[in-house]
Amino acid sequence: MGDDTVKNEAMEIMGMCQLLPRLVVFDLDYTLWPFYCECRSKRDMPRLYPHAKGILYALKDKGVKIAIASRSPTPDIANTFLDKLGIKSMLVAQEIFSSWTHKTDHFQRINRRTNIPYAEMLFFDDEDRNIDAVSNMGVTSILVGNGVNLGALRQGLSKYSQNQSPSGRSKRGSQNLSKKSSTSETEEQ
Repeated sequence: MGDDTVKNEAMEIMGMCQLLPRLVVFDLDYTLWPFYCECRSKRDMPRLYPHAKGILYALKDKGVKIAIASRSPTPDIANTFLDKLGIKSMLVAQEIFSSWTHKTDHFQRINRRTNIPYAEMLFFDDEDRNIDAVSNMGVTSILVGNGVNLGALRQGLSKYSQNQSPSGRSKRGSQNLSKKSSTSETEEQ
């Protein structure tokens, strides 16, 4: 599926939602791209997961802000790759630094930079520990099994909508949103 086809399908998925998050935050390694930055060189040409670029462009076109939260120990390589992929200019915040806090520091910085409440954010990551910690901050968080894809986007927007309902807001603190997308959704490519 090409970037334009993915973008159009992502636009359709978002068009069915009554309420979109104000900010979508992505991890990098094994969420937007299929590798660890620290195992690569700045000279390499990176690639995104097949649906990632189309989803990013659809979010941008819908007016949803985009940010990065990565615990990469090589922020210089990550930033070089974001430039090479032509997506750095789409980001309202980039918090890329090694940390033992499971991304809570990243989200505090993103919150201060954007003034967007945690409850109005959607987060995609490939690690349970990050999903659990960030969910406890009030962010709707989705665990991806094989990179971000249309199934994960659909699941994330659905969970976000549930969390925005009056009954969802009261459950958010105790609700664990770390279930992986179902196999059929995760394998969409």
